[in-house]
Amino acid sequence: MKTRLGCLSNKSDSYGDFSEVLPSALDRLSTDEVIRWSDSFGILLSSKYGLAAFRTFLKMEFSDENIEFWLACEEYKKIKSPAKLMSKANKIYKEFIEVQAPREVNIDFQTREETKQGIQEPTPASLIVVQTKVYSLMEKDSYPRFLRSKIYQDLLKRADTQCQRNSV
Repeated sequence: MKTRLGCLSNKSDSYGDFSEVLPSALDRLSTDEVIRWSDSFGILLSSKYGLAAFRTFLKMEFSDENIEFWLACEEYKKIKSPAKLMSKANKIYKEFIEVQAPREVNIDFQTREETKQGIQEPTPASLIVVQTKVYSLMEKDSYPRFLRSKIYQDLLKRADTQCQRNSV
């Protein structure tokens, strides 16, 4: 039992070679870009490769439901058709918000209930409150862990090494 649990404690450090995860990114990532990810959570998420690295990190932490929910909400906000809004809102609710949902996000009862009421007649803004709460949770919890992770530290080293090779 102790051996089984031991592998979970190092889960974010067990990714192996990061080139398998972001193969096309390694040649293009600059040290400056990777360093900028540590400036703010918003900068990390706005970077194609930063988002990919963060998603990979969360998958290895077995906690990717928050970023997947946030991304689903980003797509939801772009929908114009009322019928598609209703369909997507219900899908998001059943996958992420409903109690015992397959990828349930950690939100309080009141937020869950307000969201349930808000999607009865959905608008592009119906999920903003719950999305903001999940964003805040990731920013305060997952993001600092990502910055301390072996994945991020290795990306910094690789980007720096790549920049040094390109300047020679």
